[in-house]
Amino acid sequence: HIIEIQTGSFASIRRKMRTLSRHYRVTLVYPVGYERSILKLPTTTCGQPVRRKSPRRRRMDQLFEELVSFPDLLRCPNFSIVVVRIQAEEVLRYDRRYGRRRRGWVIVERRLLGVLGWHVIATPSDLWPLISWELPEPFQTLHLARVLHRPRWFAQKVAYCLRESGAST
Repeated sequence: HIIEIQTGSFASIRRKMRTLSRHYRVTLVYPVGYERSILKLPTTTCGQPVRRKSPRRRRMDQLFEELVSFPDLLRCPNFSIVVVRIQAEEVLRYDRRYGRRRRGWVIVERRLLGVLGWHVIATPSDLWPLISWELPEPFQTLHLARVLHRPRWFAQKVAYCLRESGAST
């Protein structure tokens, strides 16, 4: 049994997951940062670190954004995904040479503070609990976007994953 923890894009591990799941039982763990705090280290030696909560919250349905890389792999009996809601902390330090995006602040470390819950996806039908059941039959991506309170491009990714995995026809 192989357990892979993937915090980044699934596209980079597509071939690896397909190859491994042919011969072994594979569980892909995908942590979703539901609550995140940011700790900024002091810029001087006499300063104090500053901690704050991030307003950004990620949801369990975030999985669909990455799952577009291999939704058909959910049909494989050796493959499963565990989506884990976590509390995390990012430690930042100031370095004007590297951190252009964040005005000089660079992520030095990410810490796991706690696990809030998880959802196991072993079959394509296990994707449905990540979506509300208030969809008409048949549904369109516009309906899906309204139910999920997300943009239509995201709903299109969800619909693609449901179709390619075999969860919907």
